[in-house]
Amino acid sequence: MPVLRRVDVRDAEALADICVRTGDAGADASVLYPDPQLLADIFLRPYLHFEPDWCWGVEDGAGLAGYLVATPDTLAFARRSEPWWQALRRRHPLPDPDDERPQARLVRRAHVGVLTELPFIGSHPAHLHVDLLPRMQGQGWGAALMKTLLDARLGIGVHLAVARQNQRAFRFYERQGFEVLEQTPWGCWMGHS
Repeated sequence: MPVLRRVDVRDAEALADICVRTGDAGADASVLYPDPQLLADIFLRPYLHFEPDWCWGVEDGAGLAGYLVATPDTLAFARRSEPWWQALRRRHPLPDPDDERPQARLVRRAHVGVLTELPFIGSHPAHLHVDLLPRMQGQGWGAALMKTLLDARLGIGVHLAVARQNQRAFRFYERQGFEVLEQTPWGCWMGHS
């Protein structure tokens, strides 16, 4: 029987594998990037290091199969995690601006760090990333992770990003009570008040 539990830096390797295997709008991203671990360096590991109280996972007999990482205060998280982003920028120099390969776009994303220039940050200061391997999907574990976060955040608005091609995730977030905050060319920002 799967269980929901806290996760931390000791689980980083298993969680990074999940991040990469779901990093292409829910599909395996390992073939898209020469350095697929950069996905976890952006969307997972900083939370394990700087927000350990806001990290949960789902584990079954085969091991960890999903996670949710979050921060209750995006602006404070950005300040605390800046050394992380500086180190990432040193390891991954900016590519040519005309380079549109997936790895180049991901490196440019790493150079931005935590996204804070968002018009809804005041009303939705928390944000999250959630990923589940296919063997855990459709069984209520994504909803259980979301409920754990929503119960823990004490009435703080939370936001997340959804890629346009990930319609399954979009429908899942709608069922969890998220609404579109802003449409973008790549997808949308959704929020839960």
